Amino acid sequence: MVVEDADETPGAGALVGEIHAVIAMALKCVGYVTNGSVRDLPSTEALGFQMFAGGVSVTHMYAHISQHGVSVKIGGLEISPGDLIHGDRHGVHVIPLSIAPDIPATVSAILDEERELKKFCQSPGFTVQRLEEKLRNLPGDGFETPVDGC
Repeated sequence: MVVEDADETPGAGALVGEIHAVIAMALKCVGYVTNGSVRDLPSTEALGFQMFAGGVSVTHMYAHISQHGVSVKIGGLEISPGDLIHGDRHGVHVIPLSIAPDIPATVSAILDEERELKKFCQSPGFTVQRLEEKLRNLPGDGFETPVDGC
């Protein structure tokens, strides 16, 4: 569920807390994205309901739906109905539907690369020179410049 808080002061009150999270989950929503505020963080986390918001508020708000099923802007990101959204505590982004089938294999490959790199960095054979070599040989976004003293 993506909701743009269009109030003069977005986030003055929270639309979603524990009760709205339970209602949303009954409607098969897995999370909530807003530029406004949320509340009841411990109870919504215990429910497994995901939320990304501009802030947290102690109070609820009185919401009036002015439009639905339209594109909205949340923190500068335009989100349209039907978009695939990924988010975590660091932010939210829209994933092109055309690459969705490739995501599991790509994530698995990245996690394998990261696991190997962490294992190497914690090994007795670690040197900056060997690290530079490994990073140059990584597919994708490996460092192109030497690591100098971290």
